[in-house]
Amino acid sequence: MLYRSKAPFRLGIAGGGTDVSPYSNLYGGAILNVTVNLYAHATIRPLDNGKIRFVHINENITEEFDAVSELPLDGPLVLQHGIYNSIVSRYNNGEPLSFELITQMDVPSGSGLGTSSTLVVAILGAFTEWLRLPLGKYDIAHYAYEIERIDLNMAGGKQDQYAATFVGINFMEFLEDDKVIVNPLRIGDDILQEWAMNTVLFYTEQQRCSGKIIEEQAENVKNNKNDSLEAMHNVKHEAFRMKNCLLREELQELGKALNTSWTSKKKMARNISNEFIDHIYETAMANGALGGKISGAGGGGFMFFYCPGNSCYKVSEALDKMHIGHIQQFEFCKKGLITWTVKE
Repeated sequence: MLYRSKAPFRLGIAGGGTDVSPYSNLYGGAILNVTVNLYAHATIRPLDNGKIRFVHINENITEEFDAVSELPLDGPLVLQHGIYNSIVSRYNNGEPLSFELITQMDVPSGSGLGTSSTLVVAILGAFTEWLRLPLGKYDIAHYAYEIERIDLNMAGGKQDQYAATFVGINFMEFLEDDKVIVNPLRIGDDILQEWAMNTVLFYTEQQRCSGKIIEEQAENVKNNKNDSLEAMHNVKHEAFRMKNCLLREELQELGKALNTSWTSKKKMARNISNEFIDHIYETAMANGALGGKISGAGGGGFMFFYCPGNSCYKVSEALDKMHIGHIQQFEFCKKGLITWTVKE
């Protein structure tokens, strides 16, 4: 049998960075995000040869180990190692498992859509399907957060894990003691279609290391750096503002709020933007975009712009003529983590 899963990536609309400790513990974080029809995929094939085999298709990486209770936390597939170690320890009484895990993503790593966290959710989904683990949506999201942020000590926030499991448009609040409140927004299909039709998603083809940016943001909070803190407060405020724009079906105001939020986000840490990113942003704005931003921590990856009316075509054409990056077609996604079993 094959045990499969897929989890959707997300666009970070507003509030990014406020879900990261210590800011979320001290001030409370607020995030607005939406999932898109681009996915992380995972397939588990049980083996009877006493081996563990990892295959990551995007980067053409294959690893094979003897089935042991704990794998080393190193190498290019350290996420897979960490997940396996935790599953065996927590749910299999420390007894090793023999299987092949095949993973694939519809977008590159480091593209700002929450790739690593979404991949963790997808892999946990496949293990849950195989081992029939008693895990609900909150359980899987929090478990993914624990593995990535605590077990593997990878810098980052909490929104990606919850977006991949809860799906759709979500307003999330992150409070002290790891408390997370997920508020799905009930937005009509007409508004969703209009929002998607007027949004240009652009891949800069610049991959970035989000960890360094996130670590700097955390240090700025610890050191009470006023400019950065004020920027984070403003970004959180814009998350509430944009939530209300969507609930009131005011997409033009949402576009304007994106521009305000991006101005603040750039002040949260160095290297969130650069001349290359600024040039892309200015080109989009000059051709009719009302606002936009980087999705994710910054430094590269995907950008998106709200372009009302026919300006969507004009912005797309202008970005194409830059001969850097490419337009990514997408739709908003209404289904979160999906798991299923098929005969091989």
